[in-house]
Amino acid sequence: MSAMHKFIKVVDAINYRIGRVTMYGIFVMMAILLWSSISKTFFDPSLWTLEMAQFAMVAYYILGGPYSIQMGTNVRMDLLYGEWSTRRKAAVDIVTVLFLIFYLVVLLWGGIDSTMYSFQYGGERSPTAWRPYLWPIKVIMCTGITLMLLQALSELAKDILRLRGEEIPHVV
Repeated sequence: MSAMHKFIKVVDAINYRIGRVTMYGIFVMMAILLWSSISKTFFDPSLWTLEMAQFAMVAYYILGGPYSIQMGTNVRMDLLYGEWSTRRKAAVDIVTVLFLIFYLVVLLWGGIDSTMYSFQYGGERSPTAWRPYLWPIKVIMCTGITLMLLQALSELAKDILRLRGEEIPHVV
């Protein structure tokens, strides 16, 4: 098995498993928002619920993004793309994934810089009444961006293999 095949297999396996676990994050968000509704109706409103729901949503979509790309459930303009041959789709995808990779590298660079700022200056906190530390969500964001970057590289490798007419490893 070539290095490209191994890379695809490892990255896809990691993102598949993380994506399957992340899917259950919707229940975490539902529980937080349910508690928010209950506490506002029957008790004193909780200060943490809105911001915690936002953090849970960020973790949900940023860790689920690579899985979405892997499963092909991302939004795609299908007007012309759907009628193209597999090789033509692969050629166009190679070009577009390069833009995605550039974007993700810039995003990761900024994310790492922001995360390091949170650690260097005594624990950056949110300016809200709850004032949670921001480093945990920033670490999750950097992790998710890294996973998305790896998945984009995996998709690039798959498209290269498609252009060569080779078999693409399947992960389950």
